[in-house]
Amino acid sequence: MTNCLLQSTEAMQMFSAYMKVTGMAHLGPEPGGDPELIGKRLGLINGASWITLWSNFFGRLYLPGVHLINVGNEAIQINFMAAFQAGLPTPPQSNIDAFVRYARDLVELAQVDAVLITCSTMNRSFPLVQKALDPYHVPVVPIDGPMMERAVIHGGRILVVATGAPTVGSTQALLREKAAEMGCPGVFSGLVVEEGYQRLARGDIDGHNRVLAEKIRDQLAKEEIGCVVLAQLSMSIFLLSYPDPVSEFGVPILTSAQCGFEHVRTLLVRR
Repeated sequence: MTNCLLQSTEAMQMFSAYMKVTGMAHLGPEPGGDPELIGKRLGLINGASWITLWSNFFGRLYLPGVHLINVGNEAIQINFMAAFQAGLPTPPQSNIDAFVRYARDLVELAQVDAVLITCSTMNRSFPLVQKALDPYHVPVVPIDGPMMERAVIHGGRILVVATGAPTVGSTQALLREKAAEMGCPGVFSGLVVEEGYQRLARGDIDGHNRVLAEKIRDQLAKEEIGCVVLAQLSMSIFLLSYPDPVSEFGVPILTSAQCGFEHVRTLLVRR
């Protein structure tokens, strides 16, 4: 079995594609990209190591020329999943403390120009991460913050869709906060599609996207919705199957990848 894997053409193609997306650590600027972004460094704090592929793929898509530097591992996800299952505060304070340490490492070791918190469950860490980086004058962005702002500005009832149950509380809390900051009601409905997460875990990307589309269509048939937000970075692959959501579903479907990275671009260009 092992020998078959090592000799597999698919495995060769996988490693090749992975390296093209991820790249290796280096000291100089990226070899190409947007002239306004080349030479900038973005620190990405992930809630698990597997999501790094998403951070790099969408980071390169929306921020061509930015050097992407990732931190984060499965211990964070395992800890907040266990806390959620036990009915304890999610995310636990130990996770938040870890994100503060990661943020300092990104600034002190890699001299990043900005930090993006890519985990929606961990958006509760934002105030303390921001406070920790204030002395360095490095901006911090929770990746779903810009998405929530766009949704509130769009108006109408917002359908918040998640595939991971531990994410729901943090996502809804952030939406309420953004709506309050903007002086808007922020009326929303919630939808958890755990089957999507299960399909993703099996590598069934098409099935993940298809089941999300089915559930969104079902909900749109039940109530009037102004726009849909996909609560986790992992769900941003939905756009690979449905690149024009308005034509397909009749309403905007916002992702944290597009909204978050586009917002970071504005920050980096100004620095």
